Amino acid sequence: MDLTDAPRRPRAESIVPMINVVFLLLIFFLMTSRLAQPDPFEVNPPEADLETPLDADATLYVDKAGRLSFDGQDGDAALARLAELASADAVLQLRADAELEAATAAGLLRDLSAAGFARVELVVSPK
Repeated sequence: MDLTDAPRRPRAESIVPMINVVFLLLIFFLMTSRLAQPDPFEVNPPEADLETPLDADATLYVDKAGRLSFDGQDGDAALARLAELASADAVLQLRADAELEAATAAGLLRDLSAAGFARVELVVSPK
């Protein structure tokens, strides 16, 4: 009669720690990544009492000096890129700085109208 213990099978390595590390890395990369394209420059919008939601197809950024930025393009290249997207029913969102001169804004609106935009929405901050 053989009373010795039966040989034990080697225990398989647990993959739970590896799964934990993968999930921690996933959470880290999701928290540190940027899901939206950053603004090209700081814009402080003017204040207004209007709280209508904006519905726009594209966003044009204008700083207080009148510098334009759209889709990675600056200045006249931004206007040319906008002209490619313009249509009769296209809505443009204008994120202009509060310190932008009115004459510069009026000239910009004239240029946008000539490019084919019939509707431009100005982004404002609530009072």
